Amino acid sequence: MRPVPEFRDPDTEPVRQPVIVGPWNPPSGARRPRRVPVAAGAAALLTLIVLGALVVITSRGGDGEGVSGSGGHHDERSELRPPVSLPWPGEGQASVLVEGLGDGGDLGNRGAQNPVPIASVTKVMTAYVILRDHPLRVGASGPRIAVDQQASDESVSGVESSVPLRLGQRLGERRLLELMLIPSGNNVARLLARWDAGTQEAFVAKMNRAAEDLGMDRTTYTGASGIEPTTTSTSGDQLKLAREVMRDPVFRAVVAQPSTTVPGVPGTVLNTNTLLGTSGVIGLKTGSSTPAGGALMWAANAPDRRGHGHLALGVVLHQRPGTSPQEGLNAALGAGHTLVEGVRRWVAGRHRSRVGGRRSVRGPVSRP
Repeated sequence: MRPVPEFRDPDTEPVRQPVIVGPWNPPSGARRPRRVPVAAGAAALLTLIVLGALVVITSRGGDGEGVSGSGGHHDERSELRPPVSLPWPGEGQASVLVEGLGDGGDLGNRGAQNPVPIASVTKVMTAYVILRDHPLRVGASGPRIAVDQQASDESVSGVESSVPLRLGQRLGERRLLELMLIPSGNNVARLLARWDAGTQEAFVAKMNRAAEDLGMDRTTYTGASGIEPTTTSTSGDQLKLAREVMRDPVFRAVVAQPSTTVPGVPGTVLNTNTLLGTSGVIGLKTGSSTPAGGALMWAANAPDRRGHGHLALGVVLHQRPGTSPQEGLNAALGAGHTLVEGVRRWVAGRHRSRVGGRRSVRGPVSRP
């Protein structure tokens, strides 16, 4: 019996508020200004329009950095909202939302939302498509899937994260999802892709269609495992996926497991997400590679001041890219932990009030 290889995740390598400029409205009783020639009036109006545009551009910042709404940089409503004061990562990009709080739960994005490699966070979409095509009941093992020659050969890879599998071995869908998501087995991700669609290429087409359906318009998948640096996305796009996939109880149960076992191999293998069980964290998925740096999609329970729990979801990408996968992963886990703690403090400090006959939700926000 060969020893369990070291599991590495994942891969080969190695606001200010805008100022609204409006027309001048003289106070009651003020003398009406004299008429001016049409040309002069038009020039004055044009000047006001230009100045107003410059003020808005300046207030938003022209470099694309900073905080905007989770729906992407086109979300004008979130751009007008003061950003929530959170301990955002100092590099890369991040996005956060808290469910159960309505519009007030969209805590926005940090960093320019440009597509970057996401490494093994890719496997979340792989699991989403598998469970969409082959849904499981809670507690069910699902159909048994035969290990093919390719998955067996890739078990001994020394250049990527893999799980030891034997040719002809038959494992349930639920167990393979565990082996893909917990120790981040790349060979398992590709095996599931071939089982579902015949080829990995056909499965990738499904992944991209699913991304399009979820409104992930800055995402491109080129493989099922995340090993390819050409698989790119943004934290805002991945947050959309996190919100959708966490609605599946089987997926939630798998990503909350701190460890699992490999059939035929003694001992247990640990979840690459070492934040599990701390600060209310109940998932989700890590990723790391030299091009991607460290990546983390996380889920945590965030109770409000009345003790009501809310599901907080976040994504941190592109931490320490260009370094070793382990250094990037450590950076992503550290940034993720800090962000989770900040979100939980923010939710715990919220209060509800009635404004204009409608209930609004308030919390501490950063001020210009």
